[in-house]
Amino acid sequence: MKIQYDGTRYKGWQRQKGSTDTIQGRVEAVLSRTMGYPVEFVGAGRTDAGVHAYEQVANVHLNESYETGWLQSKMNEYLPEDIRIMEVKEAGERFHSRLNAIGKVYEYRLLKRDCQDVFHRRYAWHMDKELDVEKMKLAAEQLIGQHDFKGFCTKASKKKSTVRRMDAIEIREEEKDIFIRFTGNGFLYNMVRILTGTLVEIGTGEREADSIPEILLSGDRQQAGQTAPAQGLMLRKVLYD
Repeated sequence: MKIQYDGTRYKGWQRQKGSTDTIQGRVEAVLSRTMGYPVEFVGAGRTDAGVHAYEQVANVHLNESYETGWLQSKMNEYLPEDIRIMEVKEAGERFHSRLNAIGKVYEYRLLKRDCQDVFHRRYAWHMDKELDVEKMKLAAEQLIGQHDFKGFCTKASKKKSTVRRMDAIEIREEEKDIFIRFTGNGFLYNMVRILTGTLVEIGTGEREADSIPEILLSGDRQQAGQTAPAQGLMLRKVLYD
């Protein structure tokens, strides 16, 4: 299933005990009620509280076959309006939305200084300073490739690798907005938001563009920039072979 959601009023994707205010919790509850037995969704990734998704992917195993159009329509009938099932397809028995994914695309939206926008306040980080986009692009180039991104994440696990491959970082400037799009084979906890916060600090002149290699080498979260607010981040796409 391809799922789209506005994460503003939710505590992230992953279900939580004693709370129905998660995307996974809401979707599982609706489908379980429709099926008449408990079902469990497997998501391609876990978005944080307040983060949005244009196209999240999840899979579920059902006890019998259903017409996909009916299933999509039935779920959307009972889901809140800020969560929509955009597409339902049958998959192979061995398909796993997370393990089969080869990459993800995230996009962060910055609203330029002096560009007030009431309708996008929940989907962008409003800047209070001018940004030097060319410096940000120069810094972003140094993040491309395979690196240990431990310095750009919180709650780094001692047991799991923090090495990831960044395939592209595109920074696009429009009249009111600056969009930063990250494409990679995987992302650590808060990684995109910390990368964004660091690039913004470079754009405002608070740090130099050539500080990126030092942060990567140190693996020290304290040397990286601030964690950008959740509302500007959107999971755009999950990539598969």
